[in-house]
Formats: sequence, structure tokens, C-alpha cells
Amino acid sequence: MIGKNIVASAYKDSHETPLQAINPATGLSLEGDFFKANQTDVEDALVAATAAFETFRNIHKDKKAAFLNAIADEISAIAEVLVPRASAESGLPIARLQGELGRTTGQLKLFANLVAEGSWVDAVIDTAMPERQPLPRPDIRKMLVPIGPVVVFGASNFPLAFSVAGGDTASALASGCPVIVKAHPAHYGTSALVGAAIIKAIEKTGMPKGLFSLLFDDGYAIGSALVLHPLTKAVTFTGSYNGGMALVKLAQERKEPIPLFAEMGSINPIVLLPEAINTQAEELAKKYAASITLGAGQFCTNPGLMLAISSPELENFKQVLAAEISKVPSATMLTPGIANNYIKLSTAVHAEDGVELLSASTVKNAELQNQSEAKVAQVSAAKFIENPKLHEEIFGPYSLLVVANNVAELEQVIAVLNGQLTVTIMAAADEIRQYQSLIHLLTNKTGRIILNGVPTGVEVCAAMQHGGPFPATNDSRFTSVGSSAIHRFVRPLAYQDWQQEFLPEELKDSNPLEIFRMVNQQLTK
Repeated sequence: MIGKNIVASAYKDSHETPLQAINPATGLSLEGDFFKANQTDVEDALVAATAAFETFRNIHKDKKAAFLNAIADEISAIAEVLVPRASAESGLPIARLQGELGRTTGQLKLFANLVAEGSWVDAVIDTAMPERQPLPRPDIRKMLVPIGPVVVFGASNFPLAFSVAGGDTASALASGCPVIVKAHPAHYGTSALVGAAIIKAIEKTGMPKGLFSLLFDDGYAIGSALVLHPLTKAVTFTGSYNGGMALVKLAQERKEPIPLFAEMGSINPIVLLPEAINTQAEELAKKYAASITLGAGQFCTNPGLMLAISSPELENFKQVLAAEISKVPSATMLTPGIANNYIKLSTAVHAEDGVELLSASTVKNAELQNQSEAKVAQVSAAKFIENPKLHEEIFGPYSLLVVANNVAELEQVIAVLNGQLTVTIMAAADEIRQYQSLIHLLTNKTGRIILNGVPTGVEVCAAMQHGGPFPATNDSRFTSVGSSAIHRFVRPLAYQDWQQEFLPEELKDSNPLEIFRMVNQQLTK
């Protein structure tokens, strides 16, 4: 049983028609009634979150770490129910979601360890210098502190890892901020199950009530109200460009503008340099056919663009790629809206001047609803450069091959690209040395540059950068994946001339991290 949905206020005895989740593969409704939040729920959630913030921000880091680990444990405990429900609501295979569940709990544990270790607050201490001339220096100590309630929008393509207890929620809670989640309308049941797990972890670890709330809606009203509410201090969003920019505008037009971190799409170009094509044409074609169609192409790092220089070997690459794409079975997309948009955009781009369809999937399952058809097309560099419509993301199992006449023309293609989450270069070592100007152009366009790999797959670690220049994200200084994601929800605060007993633990001279820093300074003098 999915049971009663978890909302900011109590379960509603309402006369309104309940919301129901839909299985995108069958088009049938799934078990569970879920009720739309209203303005009262928004108010209640943010008032409760603000009250919880005053307590949670000062809770010892070890207790916060225990809370994050408890969320991971509670989610793991419902895996047998959660994974099948997530599959039914998304059309994603069980094996994929089992892996995503591991990523979700792994992220929570990563942030638990980060909080327990403590150095992420970037404590800086400049002790007083009363004898300094011509003026004495005061004692100044600075650290990062949480900013307040954070609103998280669940993502369609990761019902676990980028949703209710995903990286945004984990990093916000780790920073000391309460979280209000606006559930994605495709994942009502999944969201309710994970929300209940978080509430259970709050109760088990004695965290303050109001630390977490989950609201449901099938439109835009509640999301807009959450962004505009004066008690909201930051927002995260993963989705379309139009949706992201609409929220960015709302956040900027508030009386008190707030940070809104929007991941809005990327075509993740693959640059196939000549030697790589000359020596690995068949291998690369098979590798990228698999990457393009992985998860029905519904990854934010899906390789939607391939750039290469015309050659006989490239023709071999195209033949193998076309053959591999034709064999890929059609698959259910996440929602009817996403499936319809994919068909619309992929069909429209093939009507553009110079675009030629290379291959499309010929394997279909008549029993499935909302199916994707894998496609690859090609266009000349000159046509690509002059047509901005070809530079836009097509969310799904689609990729466009852009063929240049030479390296100079390839650089012209790169110059017109928008900002990207990832860029991949397939090249030999001597090509890396030879094409430095091309590589420098690429680094200006992306948050992560990959050598001889595929972009699909994002490692959750300290060094990961999942964010790129606009319009991939609206603020390329931050990442939504990895431990650095915590920095989205904090601000620096300096204490001047405070006595030791009144300082935060992280800024006291007795703090183990500060003692280590001071000893290290002495050793390196």
C-alpha cells in the first residue's frame, strides 16, 4: 500500500479529485490517492521549516551526520517496495533503479561523512595583532553558515537520485538547512514512500519537526508559491530550459532575490578527432550507439551532438553507428509529455535544411505506450553553424553528427555552441598536444571535459562538477552532484573580537582542525 501522502499539513479529507500516478508504459492509473497542496500548506511548511532552522542549524555535526545516515537506512529498508513503484511510475527498468537507489543512499552517506569530518565549513582564523603598527589588527574568524529553508523540485529522469531524498535534499540538509520538496507529478507514489522514510528518520534521531515537508501538485501554482514565499532562502531545479528560466525570473523578481540553482539541459558534444576515428571507428560507433540510447536517452549527459572531420574512416563510423541504432528496441519514455515532445522535436529538426536522417530504430514493442524511437542524423558544419535550431537539446535517444571539412571549421562549430554540462574528446595523445587551441575552446564551453570516454554516468565524489556555463545551468560556479554541492546553501559569516566561549566550535582555538592547521603552519615556516 502506498498509503496517505506526506504533506506539510495533516492528510486531507477533501472533496477535490485526488491526484493519481500513471504507469507510462501502460497508460493506466497506479494505486494511491494524492492531494494537491494549497497556499495554506505552503505557508505551514515554510513557517515550520523556519522554526526548525533555528534549532537544526545549531545541532552538533555528529547528530546531523547520524540523521543523514538514518535517512539512508530508512530508504534501504523499503527497497523492495520502493524500487518496483519507481519502475511503475517511470518506465525505467528495475536494475537501473536498484543502481539509482544505491546512488541515493550513497549520496546521503557521503554528506554524513562530510558533516562529521567538519572541514567543509572552511573555517579561517586571523588572530589579533594588538602590537601591529600603525594600527592593531582585531581577531577575525570566518566560516560558512546555512542560509535557511531550501525548496527542491523533484526531477523527472531520476525519481530517486534527483528527487525527494536526492543530492539536492542531502546537500541542503547537510549544510544545516530545512527542505521543502515539490514532488514531481510523475512520481507521486515514489515521492510519498521516500518522504515517509525521511519523516521516520527525523523522529528516530530527534530532529526538529518541520525540518522536511513534501508537497504535491500537478501544475505550476505550488512551485511558484514556494519560490515566491519570503521565508524561502534558496531553490534547486532540474528540468527544461523554459521551466528553469521561469523559476529564475521569479527568484530574481522577489523583494529579496534568492539563489536559484537550475540545471536546464545540455547536448554534451563528442569531438571525434581524426586519429581516434582512423583507429577505432567501429568501436566508437558501438560505444556511442549504446550511450545515445542508454535509458531511452533520458540522461542530462546524453551525447546529443557528435563533431568530426570528413574522411573515409568517418564513413565507416557512420555505417556501423546506423546499423547499431537500427537494432536498439524502442523504450517507454518517462511521461507522455516527454515522449510527445521528443517526437515533435526530432521530427522538426529533420525538416531543417541540410539535415539527413542516418538511421532510426526498427525494433518496436506494440504493447508499450509512449515509446521512443532512437535516431541519428547528420548535417554539414556550415549548415549547423548558420542554424541555431540545430544547437538545441532534443531530450531522448537522439544525436546529430556534424561533419566539418577541416580542423578550422571544426573550431568554428565549437565557437557557436552553448554552454554544456559535459564535453568529450576522443583523441590520441599526440592530438591533445597538436590541437591545444581547440581544447581551450572546449574548456570554455563546459563544466566537465572528458577524454576518451562517454558522458553518460556521473560519479558522486568530491571532485565532480555537474554544472556548466549557461544555458546548461544558470550559475556555473556550482555543482549539483558531489560533496561540493553543499556550498549552494551557505554563506560566509565573520566573527570579530569574540571571546572563545562564545564562538562556534569550528572557530575556537581548541578545535582539532584548527590545532592541526596551526601546527602545520609552524612546520612549514
